[in-house]
Amino acid sequence: MRVVGIRGATSCAADTDGEITVRTQELVQRMISVNGVQDEDLVSILLTATDDLTAAFPARAVRELGYADVPLMGARELDVENGVRRCIRVLIHCYSNLSRADVKHVYLGEAKSLREDLPAEIP
Repeated sequence: MRVVGIRGATSCAADTDGEITVRTQELVQRMISVNGVQDEDLVSILLTATDDLTAAFPARAVRELGYADVPLMGARELDVENGVRRCIRVLIHCYSNLSRADVKHVYLGEAKSLREDLPAEIP
């Protein structure tokens, strides 16, 4: 096994604790599920949020999924003109037998526009 990176992003309909929590958990669970990642394979998770999301820490939402022993880091996303608003991005580092080409990156909601080169639907 080697360490791979799994990328993902999602958007929130509103800047509320509940919306940030639900969208972050949905994204992380989907990224882990479609790539067959086991809890013991997780190395670390980096999360960013745009400046217009201030109601909650996305990392807290991940902790609430039960990942108390996985190192998490939250940061601010760059404020780029015409970027996706209310956007949360995630980078999961994990051990895997998948090649980089076989990793399934997950983009949900308005964040799908960030990676139009990826398949439209991830199971």
